[in-house]
Amino acid sequence: MFKYKAIDLIKKARKEKNLKKGLFLFILPLLAFTAAHKFYISVTNVGYSEKDNALQVITRVFLDDMNAVLKERYGIDAQLGTAAESEMDREYLEKYLRSKFIFEIDGKKVEYTFLGKKYDTDMVICYIEVPKINLPEVSTIAITNEILTDLFDDQQNVVHFKINGQKKSFVLIKSDTKGMLNL
Repeated sequence: MFKYKAIDLIKKARKEKNLKKGLFLFILPLLAFTAAHKFYISVTNVGYSEKDNALQVITRVFLDDMNAVLKERYGIDAQLGTAAESEMDREYLEKYLRSKFIFEIDGKKVEYTFLGKKYDTDMVICYIEVPKINLPEVSTIAITNEILTDLFDDQQNVVHFKINGQKKSFVLIKSDTKGMLNL
């Protein structure tokens, strides 16, 4: 009887060992894929200042992605966020933002002011203002955000509107780059 129990235990141990090997071989490719794949995202917050009668916009983008798109699009070796950052890097950052961010009030494109930027670890945080907005007279506010969609097909640009007590969020992708808030 002892002999049969020992054989059963050996078989069970072999099954567990094979199960662990199989599980490891199944999980290994998943871990490799996760490490190799990067998530491309930007986050934009749009609010309204009654004091300034202006839309105030803050957008956050990963620095390495922004430097890469400036190199790809304009052929410059941008060094945003480093000691080697140049005035040209800053000019091309603003130029890129103006080509990829479009604001519309009641269906009409409006100009905006690029107020500046700052860095937070691996992010560039850009400040934008759309001045002279008389909110009680506005029916719709739309934003087109194509940041990094020309470089990364899986880029997601999250836009959060918080205006006049209304909150609405959008996930904008390469095939759908516009979000609109109805007031």
